[in-house]
Amino acid sequence: MSLRSFISSVALTLSIACACFPAAHAQAPEPASASASAIAQKASPAGAKAAAPDRNPYGLDALWNESDYVTKIVLLLLVSMSAGSWYVMVVKLLEQTRMNRQARSVPAVWKSPTIKHGAENLEAGSPFRFVAEAGVEASQKHSGLLEHVDLNDWVAMGITRATDRVNSRIQNGLAFLATVGSTAPFVGLFGTVWGIYHALTAIGIAGQASIDKVAGPVGEALIMTAIGLAVAVPAVLGYNWLVRRNKGVIDEVRAFGNDLHAVILSTKRA
Repeated sequence: MSLRSFISSVALTLSIACACFPAAHAQAPEPASASASAIAQKASPAGAKAAAPDRNPYGLDALWNESDYVTKIVLLLLVSMSAGSWYVMVVKLLEQTRMNRQARSVPAVWKSPTIKHGAENLEAGSPFRFVAEAGVEASQKHSGLLEHVDLNDWVAMGITRATDRVNSRIQNGLAFLATVGSTAPFVGLFGTVWGIYHALTAIGIAGQASIDKVAGPVGEALIMTAIGLAVAVPAVLGYNWLVRRNKGVIDEVRAFGNDLHAVILSTKRA
């Protein structure tokens, strides 16, 4: 074989190799891509499970489970205050509704032959019946030393005392609402300060203000503030609303007492 023939053979071999190499290089990744897609398909259920949302590490459950006894006491106190305020509001609302219903039966008293008979026809436990019986009792016990007191003044005092007792009774529970409305924000603020104290302690121990060290205590502090406001706001609104409704009820009782006073005096003089 001549030198020219040898060079030609080598050149032909190199050209064939260069022509085949890109195809082989392009076909080589196919198994890898196929295996990668197979692995992705096989791992997709696990990835879906891993992407599922976990339990919130900064929620109310974490606040209760990871908090100390001081935070637990504050939480229980706020929950007790909230439950008590809602109980008072519901009970007082039912009581005021019942009194307003009893006020509609008062005109029947003036159609009775006597005040005593009309009072007996009123519902038991009604504040109007209590005032009527007090007025009748005052007019019947105006004897002995009490005769030196003018009948007008004596009956007026009896009706006024009964009205004041009714007013005191319907005010029961409102002091609790006022106390909750004024103190719940500060109880929640105490929980906030305690949470910030834990955050600063965690920063001091860790030596750096990383988010994982302060997120829990700061979240605890914010939750305590929100709970304190959630307890206080309904108590304040309920207090103002019930006080306004109580004023309407006691005005009805006072008006009935004034009418009763006039009727008792007129029957006595007759």
